[in-house]
Amino acid sequence: MAARNSRRMRCTPDDVFAVLSDGWLYPVWVVGATRMRGVDPGFPRVGTRIHHSLGVWPVMLHDETEIVEWTAPHRVRLRPSASLLGRGVIRIDVRPYGADTAVSMIEEPVSGLAALLPRWLWAPALRVRNHECLDRLAFLAEGRAAERASGEPAYRASLIDPEDGVASKQAREDVHESGI
Repeated sequence: MAARNSRRMRCTPDDVFAVLSDGWLYPVWVVGATRMRGVDPGFPRVGTRIHHSLGVWPVMLHDETEIVEWTAPHRVRLRPSASLLGRGVIRIDVRPYGADTAVSMIEEPVSGLAALLPRWLWAPALRVRNHECLDRLAFLAEGRAAERASGEPAYRASLIDPEDGVASKQAREDVHESGI
């Protein structure tokens, strides 16, 4: 039996899938993924992969995660592979829940060293890890929803004038008003 976590998010299923569809964001919301090495063209089509690393420098393992199913905005199934640790299966189910969204994450090791360990050992560790993964995913998806609702991007593309490298008048006023 797999480790299962669920979380309610204040956003739409489309907001969740917008985050999931950006392979470069993977290490931002996945605990343990520390850096991106590449994203296959066409990601998140079934069969495409993201290439990332696990661990902390100087001990890092190269990993890749393949899209096995992509049914936006309802379900994604991933197959991570981390060398000696083995392969896993992750399913993320997303559904409307009133004005919010319910997201469930189910994960199970299926081969390698992790699959040889007893469930009572790996399941609690995965539940703790995936609780934090869902919190991070919510932070990103809810931020997208808030940005969309405000009608303004969360960044300022015009802070620096490319012609002279000087901050725009509006950016200088914003910094002055904020007391920075």
